[in-house]
Amino acid sequence: MLTPKEYLRQAYRLDQRINANIEEVKNLREISESVSGLRYREDPIQTTRSIDAPFIRVLEKAWEIEERIADELSILYDLKEQIKDAIATVKNIDERLVLQYRYMDGMTWEAIGETLHADRTTVWRWHGRALQHFKMPKCPIELE
Repeated sequence: MLTPKEYLRQAYRLDQRINANIEEVKNLREISESVSGLRYREDPIQTTRSIDAPFIRVLEKAWEIEERIADELSILYDLKEQIKDAIATVKNIDERLVLQYRYMDGMTWEAIGETLHADRTTVWRWHGRALQHFKMPKCPIELE
């Protein structure tokens, strides 16, 4: 069972994972577009050669990751909708805004303080209260 804080952090973590996968696909595409040099050996090691060009394996890996990204984006959308609805149930506007800015918008404590015209300790106090008042959804989305 997740705590409210762990539940709320999931969207940020999933977003980071998606961004890392996007970067990996970008790197794989760059590798697939580069020209690989020929390698000469005195005696062949394998008797059967692959008929696929080397970049095909790289592209297949990129496609696999792109499929995973699409699945994760769908989950992220559902998770963010669920989190947004749960945050909306917090009655105090300051507490609700702190949760919104921190977990939906990914803002730092300092940026939240500037936006709400409050010092860091006040923001932290609002955050602590917001977590106490936060009601978990009946069937929360849990990531592995």
